[in-house]
Amino acid sequence: MSSKAGSHSRGSEPLRKAEMTIRLSEFEIPPMQDALLVGKKAPIGPEAVRRMVDAVSPEQYEIIRIEHQVFEAAVLKRSLLKLLPEDKLLPILLEECERVADEQAVVKAQVNIVIQVNRAVDL
Repeated sequence: MSSKAGSHSRGSEPLRKAEMTIRLSEFEIPPMQDALLVGKKAPIGPEAVRRMVDAVSPEQYEIIRIEHQVFEAAVLKRSLLKLLPEDKLLPILLEECERVADEQAVVKAQVNIVIQVNRAVDL
């Protein structure tokens, strides 16, 4: 049997190839993404989260105590709150996270906000 189009090399040994994809991004401390929602019966409570955030990323996150059936606290990246106010962002996060979590959960969320601006000027 002849080897055609590189399907075999050195007799009957198959040609092996590997494809690799690498995604690089900035490593963040703490590795908690943009938002963290803490369940009412989660193994880590809001005060422990506050100490962790203050120790490794002071002034970067806002810790918000909330009245909710599943979650007792939210930790939000302050840079997100500059793009979208808490009263707009938090209800959406809570609605989506309560669909996949219970009171024992600590849910980490990556949030991408794109602001679209269209302006008209007089010519």
